Amino acid sequence: MNNTTLPPKRAARAGALPVLLKTAAAVGCALLLAAAPAHAQDKPVNLKMSSWVPMQHPLNPSLVAWAEDIKKASNGTITATLFPSEQLGKAFDHYDMARDGIADFAYINPGYQPGRFPIMAGASLPFLFSNAKGGSAAIDAWYRQYAAKEMKDVKFCFAFVHDPGTFHARKKITLPSDINGMKIRPATSTIGQMVTSLGGTNVQASAPGSRDMLERGVADAITFPWGSIILFGIDKVVKFHMDAPLYVTPFVWAMNKDKYDSMSTAQKKVIDDHCTSEWAQKVASPWADFEYGGRAKIAAEAGHEVYKLTPEQMAAWRKAVAPGEEQWAESVKKVGQDPKAVMDSLKANLSKNGAAL
Repeated sequence: MNNTTLPPKRAARAGALPVLLKTAAAVGCALLLAAAPAHAQDKPVNLKMSSWVPMQHPLNPSLVAWAEDIKKASNGTITATLFPSEQLGKAFDHYDMARDGIADFAYINPGYQPGRFPIMAGASLPFLFSNAKGGSAAIDAWYRQYAAKEMKDVKFCFAFVHDPGTFHARKKITLPSDINGMKIRPATSTIGQMVTSLGGTNVQASAPGSRDMLERGVADAITFPWGSIILFGIDKVVKFHMDAPLYVTPFVWAMNKDKYDSMSTAQKKVIDDHCTSEWAQKVASPWADFEYGGRAKIAAEAGHEVYKLTPEQMAAWRKAVAPGEEQWAESVKKVGQDPKAVMDSLKANLSKNGAAL
């Protein structure tokens, strides 16, 4: 029997049946799509990640592991390629590279541009941090309240530090007065101010360029963490090492804003979930272990002297570096912040995370 042999009303209902089934199927498909994870429909995104340290540096595997977790969380829609060893640009330029989209993510040393990031510079004041693991969680939690304003050109992801560094030199440095007349490559602008205040001369060089500078006699000493002294070959040109937690260098992992804005809502959430204090500590921890282990390796090298400071010498250092905090405070006031509140917040976070001296 077909529709032509049915009464008119029944024929109309029969003719409507296939339409109703198609409509029901379409609605079902729509509901299934709505129920599926949104990132299953997202456009693929590949991130260019720039790291200026050499490939064998322990930070790089941590960044790769971080990116792999993002890939997993995004169902494979967000992938990343790491470019180490200044392939995309010089270490000094990484903030601007993230701003301009030369890199989608960039590893930034704010201290490479003196005066540009006055609040963050407070984290590199001497004798604040005891270790890098708790210190990384602390600096990230602290700086989040200032990053949107101080680093407004980029999307802040997280901040972290290396294990405390110190002076490594051609001659023994025990007292602040020993700095007078020396040429020193400082790790940050804050340490550079300390060197100048003690009568020394600052010599600027990125980490990758430091060995050559010391080898040529352009500098007499460097402030550096322990493991990296060996990694960059600097142990071949300096023999005296002060065993004191003089400073840490704060770093920032930042993203290009346009790249972030181009992502779907689900993809943005994946990125946000990987830009946390927990991830700051996780990324920093293998590097922290590497730097900490460098102390023993250097002490075991023939011709090297690793020496501790006496309580009197340490007291002299603390007194000598105090004016540096006053200089820092003035720079923070100029950007409309209360330096006491800023520093109290940093110290509170260090104490909370077991990283205060």
